[in-house]
Amino acid sequence: MVVKCGGSGALDVDRLCEDVAELTAAGRKVVLVHGGSAEMGRLAEQLGIRLRHLTAPDGVVTRYTDAATLDVLTLALAGRVKPALVAALDRHDVRAVGLTGLDAGLLRARRKKAIRAVVDGRLTIVRGDRSGRIVEVNARLLLGLLAAGVVPVVSPPAIAEDGEPVNTNADRAAAAVAVALRARTLIFLTGAPGVLTDPEDPASVLDTYRLPAAGGPAPPWVTGGMTVKLVAAREALLAGVPQVWITDGGAARPLKAVSGEGPGTRLALSGPPSATSPSP
Repeated sequence: MVVKCGGSGALDVDRLCEDVAELTAAGRKVVLVHGGSAEMGRLAEQLGIRLRHLTAPDGVVTRYTDAATLDVLTLALAGRVKPALVAALDRHDVRAVGLTGLDAGLLRARRKKAIRAVVDGRLTIVRGDRSGRIVEVNARLLLGLLAAGVVPVVSPPAIAEDGEPVNTNADRAAAAVAVALRARTLIFLTGAPGVLTDPEDPASVLDTYRLPAAGGPAPPWVTGGMTVKLVAAREALLAGVPQVWITDGGAARPLKAVSGEGPGTRLALSGPPSATSPSP
């Protein structure tokens, strides 16, 4: 099982660790992949660094990464978020090790030479961004840790073809890790109980959300970080991950969605979108 957590600040770390402890005690192998946008925001404010976001033509929002932003990302994720997760797992008797994508070439990425973004309503080409898309995962490293009974706790940055670190989206990193490990399950923990047809109404959560394999723009009610989670979910499903879920990181048992005991939306591939299940 690969679990993507963090990012929004809505995660209940102790409850997540309780679930991980139960799973590992039962012999399940778990990998955590985390982001840390909330912690990045706090650190950037402390350092007086302005963070920027870019919106792609298909509505997916990404972070613009210059040198200062990459420093903030590395410090926040490797220096604050990851140690807190590893320490919390230890309190629940889970052996864990924290890794960035730079460690032993865990995550290798191809740097983006230019990004298409919509700025003030106009399509713009943005250059100089220090981000990339993952092209390789060191599965052997992760499998070795799992075989030793250790939970890997993974985050960006990744290492680019020129040997320099680059930012990479943590949701898509989780999908790449799940594919490389041939994981049975990929879970995205977020601040909502699942995919909502009305972002203001938790009761509008869908049990199943069907994604067209060919992709396309998200419907208007899919906003913010949910757009890239659906992109990552599609990538995982197309590459053969059998189960992909989006569920509430603050739920009493956040990993119980897969057993039907908790809130969550199961993602699946479909043909043309239907009236009852709009698809991006």
